[in-house]
Amino acid sequence: MKPLPDNSTGLLCARRTFALDVVQRLRHAGFEALWAGGCVRDQLLGKQPKDYDVASTARPEQVINLFGVRRTVPVGASFGVVMVLGPGKAAGQIEVATFRSDGAYMDGRRPVGVRFCSAEEDAQRRDFTINGMFYDPVQETVIDYVGGQKDLAAGIIRAIGDANARFTEDKLRMLRAIRFAATLRFSLEPATFAAIQSLHTQITQVSIERIAQEVRRMLSDKSRGESIKLLQSSGLLRCVLPEAEIDSEHVTKSASVLNLLQVSSFEPSLAAILLHDDPHHADLKERSVVARDTCRRLRLSNEETETIVWLLTSLDVFRTLPSQPPHVVRPLLADERIPLLIDLSSATEASYGRLASGAAAADEMLSADPSLKSLPRPLVTGNDLLERGIPGGPRIREVLTQLRNEQLDGLLADRAAAIQRLDELLQCDW
Repeated sequence: MKPLPDNSTGLLCARRTFALDVVQRLRHAGFEALWAGGCVRDQLLGKQPKDYDVASTARPEQVINLFGVRRTVPVGASFGVVMVLGPGKAAGQIEVATFRSDGAYMDGRRPVGVRFCSAEEDAQRRDFTINGMFYDPVQETVIDYVGGQKDLAAGIIRAIGDANARFTEDKLRMLRAIRFAATLRFSLEPATFAAIQSLHTQITQVSIERIAQEVRRMLSDKSRGESIKLLQSSGLLRCVLPEAEIDSEHVTKSASVLNLLQVSSFEPSLAAILLHDDPHHADLKERSVVARDTCRRLRLSNEETETIVWLLTSLDVFRTLPSQPPHVVRPLLADERIPLLIDLSSATEASYGRLASGAAAADEMLSADPSLKSLPRPLVTGNDLLERGIPGGPRIREVLTQLRNEQLDGLLADRAAAIQRLDELLQCDW
Protein backbone atom coordinates (compact mmCIF):
# COMPACT_ATOMS: atom_id res chain seq x y z
CA MET A 1 0.00 0.00 0.00
CA LYS A 2 1.56 3.28 -1.06
CA PRO A 3 1.18 6.33 1.23
CA LEU A 4 -1.22 8.92 -0.06
CA PRO A 5 0.34 12.26 -1.05
CA ASP A 6 0.27 15.08 1.42
CA ASN A 7 -2.16 17.75 0.27
CA SER A 8 -2.40 19.67 3.54
CA THR A 9 -1.33 23.21 4.24
CA GLY A 10 -0.61 25.34 7.27
CA LEU A 11 0.14 23.84 10.64
CA LEU A 12 0.12 20.16 9.63
CA CYS A 13 2.29 20.88 6.63
CA ALA A 14 4.81 22.71 8.83
CA ARG A 15 4.98 19.72 11.17
CA ARG A 16 5.49 17.34 8.29
CA THR A 17 8.25 19.52 6.85
CA PHE A 18 10.00 19.61 10.23
CA ALA A 19 9.65 15.83 10.63
CA LEU A 20 11.30 15.36 7.24
CA ASP A 21 14.06 17.80 8.19
CA VAL A 22 14.82 15.87 11.39
CA VAL A 23 15.21 12.63 9.41
CA GLN A 24 17.42 14.29 6.82
CA ARG A 25 19.71 15.87 9.42
CA LEU A 26 20.11 12.53 11.20
CA ARG A 27 20.84 10.84 7.88
CA HIS A 28 23.43 13.47 6.92
CA ALA A 29 25.13 12.85 10.27
CA GLY A 30 25.48 9.17 9.41
CA PHE A 31 22.55 7.71 11.34
CA GLU A 32 19.62 5.63 10.18
CA ALA A 33 16.34 7.48 10.75
CA LEU A 34 12.70 6.69 9.93
CA TRP A 35 9.24 7.89 10.80
CA ALA A 36 7.62 5.44 13.19
CA GLY A 37 4.32 4.42 14.72
CA GLY A 38 1.03 6.29 14.46
CA CYS A 39 2.12 8.76 11.80
CA VAL A 40 2.87 5.88 9.44
CA ARG A 41 -0.49 4.26 10.19
CA ASP A 42 -2.40 7.49 9.61
CA GLN A 43 -0.62 8.24 6.36
CA LEU A 44 -1.40 4.77 5.02
CA LEU A 45 -5.04 5.36 5.95
CA GLY A 46 -5.01 8.54 3.89
CA LYS A 47 -5.11 10.78 6.95
CA GLN A 48 -2.77 13.69 7.55
CA PRO A 49 -0.79 12.85 10.72
CA LYS A 50 -1.05 15.40 13.51
CA ASP A 51 2.20 14.31 15.14
CA TYR A 52 5.35 12.58 13.98
CA ASP A 53 7.77 10.29 15.79
CA VAL A 54 11.23 9.44 14.52
CA ALA A 55 13.15 6.24 15.30
CA SER A 56 16.91 6.25 14.75
CA THR A 57 20.20 4.54 15.43
CA ALA A 58 21.38 7.79 17.06
CA ARG A 59 21.81 7.58 20.83
CA PRO A 60 20.23 10.29 23.03
CA GLU A 61 23.53 12.13 23.57
CA GLN A 62 24.17 12.08 19.82
CA VAL A 63 20.72 13.57 19.12
CA ILE A 64 21.39 16.32 21.67
CA ASN A 65 24.80 17.08 20.18
CA LEU A 66 23.37 17.21 16.67
CA PHE A 67 20.42 19.52 17.37
CA GLY A 68 21.87 21.40 20.33
CA VAL A 69 20.91 21.60 23.98
CA ARG A 70 18.59 24.56 23.40
CA ARG A 71 16.47 22.65 20.94
CA THR A 72 16.34 19.31 22.73
CA VAL A 73 14.68 17.99 25.86
CA PRO A 74 15.79 14.59 27.24
CA VAL A 75 12.26 13.52 28.20
CA GLY A 76 13.27 9.87 28.49
CA ALA A 77 16.97 9.66 27.81
CA SER A 78 17.31 6.46 29.83
CA PHE A 79 14.86 4.87 27.40
CA GLY A 80 16.51 6.48 24.38
CA VAL A 81 13.96 9.29 23.92
CA VAL A 82 14.78 12.93 23.20
CA MET A 83 12.33 15.65 22.18
CA VAL A 84 13.58 17.89 19.37
CA LEU A 85 11.95 21.33 19.30
CA GLY A 86 10.98 22.87 15.98
CA PRO A 87 12.22 26.23 14.69
CA GLY A 88 8.81 27.77 15.41
CA LYS A 89 5.48 27.05 17.09
CA ALA A 90 3.91 25.76 13.87
CA ALA A 91 6.61 23.11 13.45
CA GLY A 92 5.88 21.65 16.87
CA GLN A 93 8.22 19.08 18.33
CA ILE A 94 9.43 15.66 17.27
CA GLU A 95 10.14 12.74 19.56
CA VAL A 96 13.33 11.01 18.46
CA ALA A 97 13.78 7.53 19.95
CA THR A 98 16.73 5.22 19.56
CA PHE A 99 15.83 1.79 18.15
CA ARG A 100 15.55 -0.35 21.24
CA SER A 101 14.51 -3.68 22.71
CA ASP A 102 12.81 -3.46 26.09
CA GLY A 103 13.82 -5.44 29.14
CA ALA A 104 11.38 -6.89 31.68
CA TYR A 105 8.36 -4.82 32.71
CA MET A 106 7.95 -4.69 36.49
CA ASP A 107 5.24 -2.04 36.95
CA GLY A 108 2.91 -2.77 34.05
CA ARG A 109 4.06 0.34 32.27
CA ARG A 110 7.81 0.77 31.76
CA PRO A 111 10.70 -1.68 31.26
CA VAL A 112 13.40 -1.83 33.90
CA GLY A 113 15.96 -1.33 31.15
CA VAL A 114 16.46 -1.16 27.41
CA ARG A 115 18.97 -2.42 24.87
CA PHE A 116 19.64 -0.40 21.74
CA CYS A 117 19.13 -2.50 18.64
CA SER A 118 18.03 -2.59 14.98
CA ALA A 119 14.82 -1.30 13.45
CA GLU A 120 13.52 -4.85 12.99
CA GLU A 121 14.03 -5.68 16.67
CA ASP A 122 12.49 -2.36 17.67
CA ALA A 123 9.34 -3.17 15.75
CA GLN A 124 8.82 -6.33 17.80
CA ARG A 125 8.48 -4.42 21.09
CA ARG A 126 5.62 -2.19 19.87
CA ASP A 127 1.97 -2.77 20.70
CA PHE A 128 -0.03 -3.50 17.52
CA THR A 129 0.96 -4.39 13.99
CA ILE A 130 -0.68 -1.27 12.56
CA ASN A 131 1.51 0.82 14.88
CA GLY A 132 4.70 -1.16 14.30
CA MET A 133 5.61 0.07 10.82
CA PHE A 134 8.30 2.55 9.74
CA TYR A 135 8.35 4.96 6.82
CA ASP A 136 11.27 6.39 4.91
CA PRO A 137 10.13 9.93 3.98
CA VAL A 138 13.13 10.42 1.69
CA GLN A 139 12.62 7.31 -0.43
CA GLU A 140 8.85 7.34 0.26
CA THR A 141 8.75 3.65 1.19
CA VAL A 142 7.16 1.66 4.00
CA ILE A 143 9.31 -0.67 6.10
CA ASP A 144 7.06 -3.32 7.62
CA TYR A 145 8.49 -6.16 9.73
CA VAL A 146 5.23 -7.08 11.52
CA GLY A 147 2.54 -7.38 8.86
CA GLY A 148 1.02 -4.03 9.64
CA GLN A 149 0.07 -3.21 6.05
CA LYS A 150 -1.84 -6.46 5.70
CA ASP A 151 -3.78 -5.91 8.94
CA LEU A 152 -4.42 -2.29 8.03
CA ALA A 153 -5.92 -3.35 4.69
CA ALA A 154 -8.01 -6.04 6.42
CA GLY A 155 -9.15 -3.72 9.21
CA ILE A 156 -7.70 -5.77 12.07
CA ILE A 157 -6.21 -4.77 15.42
CA ARG A 158 -3.61 -7.43 16.23
CA ALA A 159 -1.01 -7.42 19.00
CA ILE A 160 2.56 -7.91 17.83
CA GLY A 161 3.76 -11.36 18.84
CA ASP A 162 2.21 -12.81 22.01
CA ALA A 163 -0.83 -10.69 22.93
CA ASN A 164 -0.68 -11.72 26.60
CA ALA A 165 2.94 -10.60 26.77
CA ARG A 166 2.21 -7.26 25.10
CA PHE A 167 -0.67 -6.47 27.49
CA THR A 168 1.25 -7.70 30.53
CA GLU A 169 4.09 -5.31 29.65
CA ASP A 170 1.79 -2.27 29.56
CA LYS A 171 -1.76 -2.80 30.78
CA LEU A 172 -2.95 0.43 29.17
CA ARG A 173 -2.54 -1.26 25.79
CA MET A 174 -5.83 -3.06 26.47
CA LEU A 175 -7.70 0.24 26.44
CA ARG A 176 -5.71 1.41 23.43
CA ALA A 177 -6.77 -1.73 21.55
CA ILE A 178 -10.42 -0.94 22.28
CA ARG A 179 -9.97 2.68 21.19
CA PHE A 180 -8.24 1.81 17.95
CA ALA A 181 -10.84 -0.83 17.11
CA ALA A 182 -13.68 1.60 17.71
CA THR A 183 -12.26 4.75 16.15
CA LEU A 184 -10.90 2.98 13.08
CA ARG A 185 -13.97 0.71 12.76
CA PHE A 186 -11.61 -2.28 12.84
CA SER A 187 -12.16 -5.71 14.36
CA LEU A 188 -10.09 -7.11 17.21
CA GLU A 189 -8.11 -10.19 16.19
CA PRO A 190 -9.48 -13.14 18.26
CA ALA A 191 -6.28 -13.90 20.20
CA THR A 192 -5.81 -10.21 20.96
CA PHE A 193 -9.39 -9.86 22.22
CA ALA A 194 -9.13 -13.08 24.24
CA ALA A 195 -6.01 -11.73 25.95
CA ILE A 196 -7.87 -8.57 26.94
CA GLN A 197 -10.74 -10.61 28.37
CA SER A 198 -8.26 -12.72 30.33
CA LEU A 199 -6.24 -9.82 31.71
CA HIS A 200 -8.88 -7.08 32.00
CA THR A 201 -8.83 -6.88 35.81
CA GLN A 202 -5.15 -5.90 35.67
CA ILE A 203 -6.08 -2.54 34.11
CA THR A 204 -6.46 -1.24 37.69
CA GLN A 205 -2.65 -1.38 37.98
CA VAL A 206 -2.51 1.57 35.58
CA SER A 207 -2.67 5.06 37.07
CA ILE A 208 -6.15 6.56 37.01
CA GLU A 209 -4.83 9.58 35.09
CA ARG A 210 -3.70 7.39 32.19
CA ILE A 211 -7.00 5.49 32.24
CA ALA A 212 -8.97 8.75 32.26
CA GLN A 213 -7.02 10.04 29.29
CA GLU A 214 -7.91 6.97 27.23
CA VAL A 215 -11.56 7.28 28.28
CA ARG A 216 -11.51 10.93 27.18
CA ARG A 217 -10.18 9.96 23.77
CA MET A 218 -12.79 7.26 23.34
CA LEU A 219 -15.74 9.39 24.43
CA SER A 220 -14.66 12.41 22.38
CA ASP A 221 -14.82 10.45 19.14
CA LYS A 222 -17.94 9.75 17.07
CA SER A 223 -17.26 6.03 17.61
CA ARG A 224 -17.96 6.35 21.36
CA GLY A 225 -21.03 4.10 21.20
CA GLU A 226 -18.93 1.26 19.82
CA SER A 227 -16.24 1.96 22.45
CA ILE A 228 -18.66 1.51 25.35
CA LYS A 229 -19.93 -1.79 23.91
CA LEU A 230 -16.40 -3.10 23.38
CA LEU A 231 -15.45 -2.05 26.90
CA GLN A 232 -18.36 -4.07 28.25
CA SER A 233 -17.79 -7.18 26.15
CA SER A 234 -14.09 -7.19 27.04
CA GLY A 235 -14.77 -6.84 30.77
CA LEU A 236 -12.93 -3.53 31.00
CA LEU A 237 -16.03 -1.40 31.58
CA ARG A 238 -16.65 -2.63 35.10
CA CYS A 239 -13.03 -1.78 35.93
CA VAL A 240 -12.68 1.68 34.38
CA LEU A 241 -16.29 2.94 34.64
CA PRO A 242 -18.04 0.82 37.30
CA GLU A 243 -20.70 3.53 37.57
CA ALA A 244 -21.89 2.55 34.07
CA GLU A 245 -21.93 -1.19 34.66
CA ILE A 246 -25.62 -1.54 35.57
CA ASP A 247 -26.61 -4.21 33.04
CA SER A 248 -26.35 -4.90 29.35
CA GLU A 249 -29.62 -3.08 28.72
CA HIS A 250 -28.25 0.10 30.26
CA VAL A 251 -25.07 -0.16 28.22
CA THR A 252 -27.14 -0.67 25.07
CA LYS A 253 -29.19 2.42 25.90
CA SER A 254 -26.05 4.43 26.70
CA ALA A 255 -24.53 3.39 23.39
CA SER A 256 -27.70 4.54 21.63
CA VAL A 257 -27.44 8.00 23.20
CA LEU A 258 -23.70 8.17 22.48
CA ASN A 259 -24.30 7.35 18.82
CA LEU A 260 -26.82 10.19 18.58
CA LEU A 261 -24.55 12.84 20.07
CA GLN A 262 -23.27 15.29 17.46
CA VAL A 263 -20.67 17.32 19.36
CA SER A 264 -17.23 15.76 19.70
CA SER A 265 -16.89 16.48 23.40
CA PHE A 266 -16.05 14.26 26.33
CA GLU A 267 -18.39 15.79 28.94
CA PRO A 268 -21.81 15.06 27.37
CA SER A 269 -20.64 11.55 26.57
CA LEU A 270 -19.74 10.74 30.16
CA ALA A 271 -22.95 12.43 31.32
CA ALA A 272 -24.93 10.17 28.97
CA ILE A 273 -23.28 7.08 30.45
CA LEU A 274 -24.12 8.22 33.97
CA LEU A 275 -27.83 8.59 33.11
CA HIS A 276 -29.22 5.46 34.75
CA ASP A 277 -32.56 4.13 33.52
CA ASP A 278 -35.01 6.72 32.20
CA PRO A 279 -33.28 10.07 32.79
CA HIS A 280 -36.59 11.78 33.50
CA HIS A 281 -37.25 9.58 36.53
CA ALA A 282 -33.85 9.89 38.14
CA ASP A 283 -33.24 11.70 41.42
CA LEU A 284 -31.34 14.90 40.65
CA LYS A 285 -29.48 14.94 43.94
CA GLU A 286 -28.39 11.34 43.54
CA ARG A 287 -27.42 12.01 39.93
CA SER A 288 -25.23 14.91 41.05
CA VAL A 289 -23.54 12.90 43.80
CA VAL A 290 -22.76 9.99 41.48
CA ALA A 291 -21.38 12.36 38.86
CA ARG A 292 -19.11 14.17 41.31
CA ASP A 293 -17.87 10.91 42.81
CA THR A 294 -17.11 9.54 39.34
CA CYS A 295 -15.26 12.69 38.27
CA ARG A 296 -13.31 12.74 41.51
CA ARG A 297 -12.32 9.09 41.11
CA LEU A 298 -11.14 9.76 37.54
CA ARG A 299 -9.37 12.90 38.77
CA LEU A 300 -11.00 15.04 36.14
CA SER A 301 -10.45 18.78 36.10
CA ASN A 302 -12.80 21.08 38.00
CA GLU A 303 -14.09 22.44 34.70
CA GLU A 304 -14.89 18.98 33.37
CA THR A 305 -16.57 18.02 36.64
CA GLU A 306 -18.75 21.12 36.83
CA THR A 307 -19.79 20.74 33.19
CA ILE A 308 -20.80 17.09 33.65
CA VAL A 309 -22.77 17.85 36.84
CA TRP A 310 -24.41 20.88 35.17
CA LEU A 311 -25.47 18.80 32.18
CA LEU A 312 -26.99 16.07 34.33
CA THR A 313 -28.86 18.40 36.67
CA SER A 314 -30.11 20.65 33.85
CA LEU A 315 -31.68 17.94 31.72
CA ASP A 316 -35.04 17.76 33.51
CA VAL A 317 -35.47 21.55 33.52
CA PHE A 318 -34.42 21.71 29.90
CA ARG A 319 -37.05 19.17 28.87
CA THR A 320 -39.80 21.52 30.04
CA LEU A 321 -38.05 24.69 28.90
CA PRO A 322 -41.10 26.35 27.24
CA SER A 323 -43.01 26.28 30.52
CA GLN A 324 -40.18 27.58 32.70
CA PRO A 325 -40.01 31.22 33.91
CA PRO A 326 -37.42 33.58 32.34
CA HIS A 327 -35.16 33.50 35.41
CA VAL A 328 -34.72 29.76 34.79
CA VAL A 329 -34.57 29.89 31.00
CA ARG A 330 -32.20 32.81 30.50
CA PRO A 331 -29.23 31.54 32.58
CA LEU A 332 -29.40 28.24 30.71
CA LEU A 333 -29.50 29.84 27.28
CA ALA A 334 -26.72 32.30 28.14
CA ASP A 335 -24.40 29.59 29.45
CA GLU A 336 -21.49 28.92 27.06
CA ARG A 337 -22.10 25.19 27.55
CA ILE A 338 -25.62 25.38 26.08
CA PRO A 339 -24.61 23.62 22.81
CA LEU A 340 -23.55 20.59 24.87
CA LEU A 341 -26.86 20.58 26.76
CA ILE A 342 -28.88 20.89 23.53
CA ASP A 343 -26.91 18.00 22.05
CA LEU A 344 -27.30 15.76 25.12
CA SER A 345 -31.00 16.57 25.46
CA SER A 346 -31.68 15.86 21.79
CA ALA A 347 -29.79 12.56 21.87
CA THR A 348 -31.44 11.45 25.11
CA GLU A 349 -34.96 12.26 23.95
CA ALA A 350 -34.40 10.58 20.59
CA SER A 351 -33.09 7.41 22.22
CA TYR A 352 -36.36 7.18 24.20
CA GLY A 353 -38.51 7.95 21.16
CA ARG A 354 -39.55 11.41 22.36
CA LEU A 355 -39.56 14.77 20.64
CA ALA A 356 -36.65 16.96 21.72
CA SER A 357 -38.95 19.74 22.89
CA GLY A 358 -36.37 21.46 25.08
CA ALA A 359 -33.72 21.50 22.38
CA ALA A 360 -36.20 22.72 19.79
CA ALA A 361 -37.43 25.45 22.10
CA ALA A 362 -33.89 26.57 22.91
CA ASP A 363 -32.93 26.76 19.23
CA GLU A 364 -36.08 28.72 18.45
CA MET A 365 -35.57 31.17 21.32
CA LEU A 366 -31.93 31.82 20.48
CA SER A 367 -32.72 32.32 16.79
CA ALA A 368 -35.56 34.71 17.52
CA ASP A 369 -33.66 36.73 20.12
CA PRO A 370 -29.83 36.60 19.93
CA SER A 371 -29.63 38.81 23.03
CA LEU A 372 -30.56 35.73 25.07
CA LYS A 373 -27.01 34.50 24.54
CA SER A 374 -25.88 36.89 27.28
CA LEU A 375 -27.27 38.04 30.62
CA PRO A 376 -27.82 41.66 31.69
CA ARG A 377 -25.70 43.00 34.54
CA PRO A 378 -27.36 42.64 37.96
CA LEU A 379 -29.22 45.77 39.06
CA VAL A 380 -28.29 45.16 42.69
CA THR A 381 -25.07 43.79 44.17
CA GLY A 382 -23.84 42.64 47.55
CA ASN A 383 -22.34 46.09 48.14
CA ASP A 384 -25.84 47.58 48.18
CA LEU A 385 -26.77 45.27 51.05
CA LEU A 386 -23.53 45.87 52.92
CA GLU A 387 -24.10 49.63 52.68
CA ARG A 388 -27.43 49.09 54.44
CA GLY A 389 -25.72 47.26 57.28
CA ILE A 390 -26.74 43.77 56.26
CA PRO A 391 -23.95 41.35 57.28
CA GLY A 392 -22.60 38.80 54.84
CA GLY A 393 -24.11 35.35 54.91
CA PRO A 394 -26.83 33.17 53.45
CA ARG A 395 -29.48 35.89 53.72
CA ILE A 396 -27.57 38.19 51.37
CA ARG A 397 -27.47 35.42 48.80
CA GLU A 398 -31.19 34.79 49.21
CA VAL A 399 -32.09 38.46 48.71
CA LEU A 400 -29.75 38.89 45.76
CA THR A 401 -31.13 35.74 44.14
CA GLN A 402 -34.69 36.94 44.54
CA LEU A 403 -33.87 40.36 43.08
CA ARG A 404 -31.97 38.77 40.22
CA ASN A 405 -34.86 36.45 39.43
CA GLU A 406 -37.31 39.35 39.42
CA GLN A 407 -34.98 41.29 37.13
CA LEU A 408 -34.75 38.42 34.64
CA ASP A 409 -38.53 37.93 34.85
CA GLY A 410 -38.95 41.52 33.73
CA LEU A 411 -40.46 42.74 37.03
CA LEU A 412 -37.68 45.26 37.69
CA ALA A 413 -37.10 47.67 34.82
CA ASP A 414 -34.12 49.60 36.15
CA ARG A 415 -31.80 50.11 39.12
CA ALA A 416 -34.15 52.56 40.84
CA ALA A 417 -36.93 49.98 40.83
CA ALA A 418 -34.50 47.32 42.05
CA ILE A 419 -33.29 49.48 44.97
CA GLN A 420 -36.88 50.24 45.93
CA ARG A 421 -37.67 46.54 45.87
CA LEU A 422 -34.56 45.83 47.96
CA ASP A 423 -35.69 48.24 50.64
CA GLU A 424 -39.13 46.63 50.65
CA LEU A 425 -37.60 43.19 51.21
CA LEU A 426 -35.34 44.48 53.97
CA GLN A 427 -38.27 46.16 55.75
CA CYS A 428 -40.09 42.83 55.82
CA ASP A 429 -37.13 40.92 57.25
CA TRP A 430 -35.37 43.39 59.58
